[in-house]
Amino acid sequence: MKDLMNNDKEFARCMPFIFESEGGYVNDPKDPGGETNYGISKKAWPNVDIKNLTKEQAALIYYKHYWLSVADNLEWPLNLCVFDCAVNQGTKKARQFLKEAGDDWKKYLEIRRIAYLTLIQARPVLDKFRKGWLNRINNIKKYVEEKGA
Repeated sequence: MKDLMNNDKEFARCMPFIFESEGGYVNDPKDPGGETNYGISKKAWPNVDIKNLTKEQAALIYYKHYWLSVADNLEWPLNLCVFDCAVNQGTKKARQFLKEAGDDWKKYLEIRRIAYLTLIQARPVLDKFRKGWLNRINNIKKYVEEKGA
């Protein structure tokens, strides 16, 4: 992971937020992501031993399949917003929201906030995740302020 972080400074700038937001191993049957570790889900990665996944393995998956797919060519802090969305809501949503927001990272976060609330409205059982999802949006704003916009 050190080589990866040394070679891609923008990825290295974003990963602490991702790891902080995703945490470790979780297997909540009510979570649409299902079994996850460091945010890597069994649903998306059925051949990965999720329970024993290391941070280094997770970072490699994030880099190859999320970062390079949606955020690599974007400027800070939009790259963080799009990357985090890809991790939490999928690369398809990340691209869709990017088309809607253009280069405006604050608009991007607002689109995500609305998407979370719309999802909860459609599937009320997900209301238990409201606070965490909305905190995630607020925490991105704080992280950007700390690291410089």
